[in-house]
Amino acid sequence: MGNLLKVLTCTDLEQEPNFFLDFENAQPTDAEREVWEQVDVVLKDAKGILDELQAYKGAGQEIREAIQNPNDERLQEQAWAAVVPLVGRLKKFFEFSQRLEAALHSLLGALTSETYDDPTQHLEREQALAKQFAEILHFTLRFDELKMTNPAIQNDFSYYRRTLSRMRINNVPADGENEVNNELANRISLFYADATPMLKALSDGTTKFVSENKNLPIENTTDCLSTMASVCKVMLETPEYRSRFTSDETVSFCLRVMVGVIILYDYVHPVGAFAKSSKIDMKGCIKVLKDQPPNSVEGLLNALRYTTKHLNDESTNKTIKSMLQ
Repeated sequence: MGNLLKVLTCTDLEQEPNFFLDFENAQPTDAEREVWEQVDVVLKDAKGILDELQAYKGAGQEIREAIQNPNDERLQEQAWAAVVPLVGRLKKFFEFSQRLEAALHSLLGALTSETYDDPTQHLEREQALAKQFAEILHFTLRFDELKMTNPAIQNDFSYYRRTLSRMRINNVPADGENEVNNELANRISLFYADATPMLKALSDGTTKFVSENKNLPIENTTDCLSTMASVCKVMLETPEYRSRFTSDETVSFCLRVMVGVIILYDYVHPVGAFAKSSKIDMKGCIKVLKDQPPNSVEGLLNALRYTTKHLNDESTNKTIKSMLQ
């Protein structure tokens, strides 16, 4: 395993294993290939989704003019014509979240199976799948960062639903109705109502994976997540390993992945990531985040503050709470 370096195994947690995973160059083995190819089809579309979301400007002006001039049919038509294609794009993002959830199920199935004794061996021998899992987490946090800073998304969709409802009452045929029917509109609306919709889809998907695989101990899943968090933390805090990254983008990739697996762990583990019994070194992970340039990690610190499940539990260590204040 030339690309894998076993590193420090002694932490203040009980023998937490840490690895250097080659996130930049890992290639699938024959045993990984089937799952890897399924997931690769989904991941190939991820960059395009992010580009489209980043370029999403919304129809704010057209909507404002239509609302301010309710009797001007021309302005109503212009606003509707502007919103319908945007809703098509929002539908595409929502459908991608479902594809991503299915890809996550395939990866969790492989990385938590009984093929190997523990997550250590899985990550050692299935680095290409671990890399894909990391890429899903990286995409998820990036998507949600972009969505949170774009209020036009919810405004456009709300206007679309209100207008569609009015058209139905007045028996006016609506072009966009074929695109998004009422039931789908309800689901899409719920998706975007969440502050971090893609992360919620992944968290729900992970919880669903655990409940659907009752014969698989829940530890198989949570240990996979905690081991991945350790991998990222050690790579980021150890200059010798960090110097192996060929670009600064890999640093930001690692930071996002570390935060993503912490949040997933917090949702799936019965007592969460912040409890004393957690297998994630939360103090160490937060320290790594705080050691980065502040502007580059504020969004990730906010993700830990506001999108985790157990941070505000009474059982959470006071030092951890104060580190995140």
